[in-house]
Amino acid sequence: MSEADNVEVAVEATEAPARPEWLPEKFNTPEDLASSYSQLESKLGTSQEEMRKQLIDEFESAAIENRPASVGDYQVPENLDADLVNDNELFRWWANHAFENAYSQQEFEDGINMYAAALNANMPDLDAERTALGENADARIEAVDLWSQKFFPEEYQDAIMGLGASAKGIEALEFLMSQMSASSVGGNTAPIQPLNEADLQSMMKDERYWNPTKRDNAYVQKVQEGFSKLYR
Repeated sequence: MSEADNVEVAVEATEAPARPEWLPEKFNTPEDLASSYSQLESKLGTSQEEMRKQLIDEFESAAIENRPASVGDYQVPENLDADLVNDNELFRWWANHAFENAYSQQEFEDGINMYAAALNANMPDLDAERTALGENADARIEAVDLWSQKFFPEEYQDAIMGLGASAKGIEALEFLMSQMSASSVGGNTAPIQPLNEADLQSMMKDERYWNPTKRDNAYVQKVQEGFSKLYR
């Protein structure tokens, strides 16, 4: 055998192993196939993460799309005094709560209106109470108001005002007025001609009753006591 034949045999002996039948044509070796799959898995993983982030961003955008740009952009319902509401601590809490939970302007207003309705449900119907006092309701209320301001110290005025918010409360104060008036008379048994409604209405037109600069406390008290006796 020649030297050339020996070289050819050596080359054939060092050639790469035969190509596996299952290996796709575009891959030279099984290692190439494994590397390609690894790259594909990495790309798929990145795509899924990007898709997840996109879905989260879209969901968050949809959740706040009806929310005002800031807490201060919420508008107070037209039936409420904006100045009074804005200074209210509860209102500020509600505005912050609404913004943090992405409430719309309508949802914000609904919450305020529900709260206002709950408060009003516990308030007396002043028109109905006034009607229950009769035609002279205004005169009776004024008489009680003037008497209470004169008799009760400042720290009790809020309580008296609350009592005077109902017809029964006015009647209770009138009863108290009449009892105190009777006690102040004491042992004086001389008959006193009672004043009728027309007399009292006429007395209320006197400046000593309605004019603050000319008010006569004794005269005002006489009118008050007259109404108290008339409607007790």
